[in-house]
Amino acid sequence: MPVGRDGWFDGGAPIRVEGGIRARSRRGSIGSTWWSRRFIDLLERVCDKGRLARGRSYARQGQVLSIDLSAGLVEASVQGSRPRPYEVTIRIEAYGEARWTAVEEAIAAQAVYRAKLLAGEMPTEIEELFAAVGLDLFPRDLDMDCSCPDWGFPCKHLSAVLYLLAESFDDDPFLVLAWRGRTRAELLGSLADDRQDPLRVEDVPFADRLADFYAPGATAHRPERRASPAAPDLLLRVFPPPSDLSRQLTPAYLRLAPRLDPSLDLDVSSS
Repeated sequence: MPVGRDGWFDGGAPIRVEGGIRARSRRGSIGSTWWSRRFIDLLERVCDKGRLARGRSYARQGQVLSIDLSAGLVEASVQGSRPRPYEVTIRIEAYGEARWTAVEEAIAAQAVYRAKLLAGEMPTEIEELFAAVGLDLFPRDLDMDCSCPDWGFPCKHLSAVLYLLAESFDDDPFLVLAWRGRTRAELLGSLADDRQDPLRVEDVPFADRLADFYAPGATAHRPERRASPAAPDLLLRVFPPPSDLSRQLTPAYLRLAPRLDPSLDLDVSSS
């Protein structure tokens, strides 16, 4: 059983595999977006740098065979130096419905954050938003386990999975939220719900409005339009009678107009 200089179990060179998951990054750090780098920074502050370096090498060689992420759990298979791949599990707290309701209400209250998430973007302020409701977006503690015999923590198999997990966050930031218990479809479906839209107008079926549809105020949004009074003798002008009859009817129409509409005050003395 080979042992390295720092006392950790080595196990020899890993068995090469075909079709493993390879990190895109070939050198340097892994993770390019702010959320994946945030996750990596947390790891590199608490994990042994030597094992993390060996984990990056495993990730770049394609030794990780599979990674499955679900609420609160990541399960992976890593090919090491033994014929049977090692099984890796990483657990964090998945938030329940009540906590996610608080998060979604906080997001909905911020129109810019809501719009960015609905557009598929991860706003940089979302970590602060989680903190405002008393929750952590990124885990402070990871409950990790590997079936390998290495007593070091985390072993290179775990480290490889963690780095590839960070790269998967680059591709889909909503995996960070799914790990906490809310899938992309669930979150966006909730944020797109009209009930959270402050501009939403209640749609009432017409049959339910028959009783008051014509009541005063039902069309208060329409400006009142007052028709201009027509000339009292307009009918005579449109359909002129014989000339002798027109001279007799015109004064009568003019005298009748103020009785029908008091706003018409016509002088007919000269007629």
